[in-house]
Amino acid sequence: MNTLLLYTVKVAVYIIAFYLVYFFMLSRDTSYGRNRAFILLSLAASLLLPLISFQTLKAYDIQFFGKFLSEVFITASSEADKTINPGLSAANPIQIIWSVYLTGVFTFTLKLVADLINLLFLIVRKKNGGNRIIRFHGFNTSGFSAMGHIFINSNLNSEEADNIIKHEQNHLRQNHFLDILFIEILKVLQWFNPVIHLFNRSLRAVHEFQADHGCLCSGVPVVSYQSLLLRQVFRSGAFNLTNSFSNPSLIKKRMIMMTKKRTSSLANMKLLFVIPVIAFLIMAISVRVADSTPYENNPENALPPPPPPPPKTEEVSDKSEIEPFEVVEEMPKFPGGDTELIRYIGENTTYPVAAKENNIQGRVIIRFCITEKGGIDRISILKGVDPELDAEALRVVKSLPSFEPGKQGGSPVPVWYMIPITFTLK
Repeated sequence: MNTLLLYTVKVAVYIIAFYLVYFFMLSRDTSYGRNRAFILLSLAASLLLPLISFQTLKAYDIQFFGKFLSEVFITASSEADKTINPGLSAANPIQIIWSVYLTGVFTFTLKLVADLINLLFLIVRKKNGGNRIIRFHGFNTSGFSAMGHIFINSNLNSEEADNIIKHEQNHLRQNHFLDILFIEILKVLQWFNPVIHLFNRSLRAVHEFQADHGCLCSGVPVVSYQSLLLRQVFRSGAFNLTNSFSNPSLIKKRMIMMTKKRTSSLANMKLLFVIPVIAFLIMAISVRVADSTPYENNPENALPPPPPPPPKTEEVSDKSEIEPFEVVEEMPKFPGGDTELIRYIGENTTYPVAAKENNIQGRVIIRFCITEKGGIDRISILKGVDPELDAEALRVVKSLPSFEPGKQGGSPVPVWYMIPITFTLK
């Protein structure tokens, strides 16, 4: 899967998980500052956590013994041997999804840029000197704030305008516009995810709760403030990028929150619930399991267990009657050394066509013995992947030229060897 597309999906999963925590654990509390911080940090974490990956080691259920050679990588293109008529080929589903996603990103980006430009034009046209309060006509809203300015409908009477200005000043003091800009950018990237729109609505609600609370704490009577809200209930916001005083979808919640008992500080303990959620998601989508290869770094110093009866053994000529050694005083020598041995295997191994067509890849580990005469025998597969790949790995090992035999006490002896051959497609 496309790396960026996979990252986008992981971000969506984190956003969904964090929103569920917020909705069920925090959304009904009156700790507005905490809720705002949780939403913003959750969204930031959703962008960062998918970039983190952890690798765990998965031990093989096989025993290693003998000389373990460096890994050989056989890489091929999965498309190399496919002949497809371009006029008849079906579109790749991933490419279709990616194209649709990019189309959505482009559309939402245009909308965001258009809103910003409209706000800038409004500020330039209506701004009066250093005054940050702008009077406007034509928008079906009482007032809103954005970009450090307060926009007030000129049809309001002085009392209504003063109270709405107090409300919008609270938005400016707490830099709510930056929050909105951040989540609007995230909406561009996650436009397909319905939960990001729910998070956006929750964040705007918290903004309004905070601004309402600031007005009430400044001495505005609750009853008169609620009456002002009701008088503006049928007005709607002018821009998605603003905090609109008369957002009708939030009026009921705002009136409830004004009279609701303040949440105890002990309720903050509910934040601990997010820890197991993050841990679960990291284990689910950020942990990669890698094969472990004991003795790979220093195989000759290891004390391996006795060898088990080998599976899939293929015998060749020159078989030794002596039980092979694992480590000897003088190890067998390939003409040119181990580097040439690895090169020989790499140059003489062919990626099976059937395996490429079926997108089969993986790591095959071959065990073989270098006899006291320098020949190859007792070839077996310690870890297989697929019959095609296994057969090719066996074939190339059987084709190895003679070694200079290993010696123990000056006498030639058979020695175990192992080599991993990894087949990968790009």
